[in-house]
Amino acid sequence: MENEPLLMIPGPVPIPQRVRAAMTRQAINHRGPEFGAAYADTVRVLKTLFGTESDLYIISGSGSAGMEAAVANFGRDKRIVSLVNGKFGERFAKIGARYGTVTALESEWGTPLDLAALEQELEAGAEIVTMVHNETSAGIKNPAPEVGKLARKYDALFVMDGITSIGGDEVLMDKWGVDVAVVGSQKCLAAPAGLAAIAIGERAWDRICDKRPFYLDLAAYKKSGSSTPMETPYTPAVPLFLALHEACKMIEEEGIAARIARHRRMAESVRAAAKAWGVELFPKIDEHHAYSNTATAMRIPDGVTDKDLRGTVKKFGIEIAGGQDHLKGKIFRIGTMGSVGAQEILATLAAVQFALRKSGFAAGDGLEAAAEVLLG
Repeated sequence: MENEPLLMIPGPVPIPQRVRAAMTRQAINHRGPEFGAAYADTVRVLKTLFGTESDLYIISGSGSAGMEAAVANFGRDKRIVSLVNGKFGERFAKIGARYGTVTALESEWGTPLDLAALEQELEAGAEIVTMVHNETSAGIKNPAPEVGKLARKYDALFVMDGITSIGGDEVLMDKWGVDVAVVGSQKCLAAPAGLAAIAIGERAWDRICDKRPFYLDLAAYKKSGSSTPMETPYTPAVPLFLALHEACKMIEEEGIAARIARHRRMAESVRAAAKAWGVELFPKIDEHHAYSNTATAMRIPDGVTDKDLRGTVKKFGIEIAGGQDHLKGKIFRIGTMGSVGAQEILATLAAVQFALRKSGFAAGDGLEAAAEVLLG
């Protein structure tokens, strides 16, 4: 058996063998019918994961490229309000500032967004709202339905980062009033990094900017995507497209409802382990916010160092994530996304439990608590 590390971080995730194999075949013509058929079928599956009937296109670039495409095509010279309660909300605000005038409504990382302040900004004329649906830097899921309702009330566009929720949690783009949504390939979809999919609703198309970027021009993607066979406007990363297509086949075979249920069950098992250990979950949730179902953030207990905790876990060949920016050394995060299941979860939790106890923290039996959830 190959000595491969087990990535239990909030992406990239372990890539199934079928998906890896799809990248190894001989090159094909990206203007030919075989590529076009694979592209179209991938789009078909992704639309179900987005919960949309809107146009959807795939960009050769990371999730951040999708975020920038969303802002650059619809936010140039516009008033943008960015909801921020973590690292990637901050990124959305920084991208927005390159193109429009941004008001960042900042909450402490992992704490609820200020929806009242959002309504005030919308009432004052904000034209676009950006939000990260699932903020993995803090392990919190933000209230997309409520934000979408407010955006529609004031006729603003709602641009949502679904990079770490689409494919692993319920996303209902059309129902929630999301105008533009983005996903990254290396998260819940369990494909290699390097692709972003972006869905665009009719309200957004009606407001597309005249001065758009060249490579990320979504009008160009729409034109090429309407051809037969389906194409991209510029040379795509063909091996990654074929890998994503295979990943989407696996998603359909599992069943979308079953996949979402599995992701939720894995996250619930990690939260159950944390409770049994006596480790505090990091985010503060309310009636509008929830714990992430794809990444769990926990506080590192007093007396335990990040090096001792994650370093010990890594000796078992398992990687978990630490905190970012000002949360370095204060929290640790376990990703529960992609094609992993009970075996990977239990192995990870066993390593964490050992590391906690080895560091002198009197952790309870998190393994038993997690196993009960996984079997339930």
